[in-house]
Amino acid sequence: MNTDLYSFLSCSEKQTQRLGYALGACLRAGDVVLLEGEMGAGKSVLTRAAARGMGVEGPVPSPTFTILNIHEGRALRLYHFDLYRLEGEDALYEMGLDEYIPADDGASLIEWPQMAAEAMPGDALAIDIRYAMDGEARAITLTPMGAFDQARLEEILKKMEDSHEYPDD
Repeated sequence: MNTDLYSFLSCSEKQTQRLGYALGACLRAGDVVLLEGEMGAGKSVLTRAAARGMGVEGPVPSPTFTILNIHEGRALRLYHFDLYRLEGEDALYEMGLDEYIPADDGASLIEWPQMAAEAMPGDALAIDIRYAMDGEARAITLTPMGAFDQARLEEILKKMEDSHEYPDD
């Protein structure tokens, strides 16, 4: 496991969206992003912005009850998982959803990956979002693992720095 990580404080939803947009713009086929954090901390906000960065148009609802929503982007599909209601890896395998982790034709963003931890790949970008400053901000930590290395993380961070506003402004 790669121990290089990047942490920062997001003081607004727009800052979290900027990160998500940059992430989506940099994703490649087969990428997996593991989104952990407290309920309501911003995992879905980040995912919706990543979808925009991938060129997904229209609503990007959380797949809380369906477990997986698939969205068409410009060049890649977005496989958006919400494993919160999943009862472990076996349920994921029984539904056949593990075939999209990783996906050959898109990127997989997985909320609540700890619900099926054994099914998660070692090559991924882990993003942890926690409440900070009494809920006024979010502490976000990005940890590249395996083939999703420090260079890929730096590509995303550079894209975020180069974009001063979220495109939906």
